[in-house]
Amino acid sequence: MGTLYDALMLILNVVWFVMIVHIIMSWLINFQVLNLRQPLIWQLWNGLNRLLEPIYTPVRNILPNTGGLDLAPLIVFIAIIILQRALINNYGWFHGF
Repeated sequence: MGTLYDALMLILNVVWFVMIVHIIMSWLINFQVLNLRQPLIWQLWNGLNRLLEPIYTPVRNILPNTGGLDLAPLIVFIAIIILQRALINNYGWFHGF
């Protein structure tokens, strides 16, 4: 069972890291520090969007329309932190006390 705990924590940590990169990259694109016309930037941005859209889309369908403000990454980010805390608090269950 310890392997299941480690695998779940690894998946949550990887998703958390990818989301941080996506959020920072979106800020840099919006402030025109990065240009999407550059092939490497476009490929990285497109890849991150393809990874994260299946996670964001169900959350966006539940949230009310807020215009230009996208709250889906924030909600998913909070959900990941809650899941990590729940796993940490139930660590004994995974390792048999």
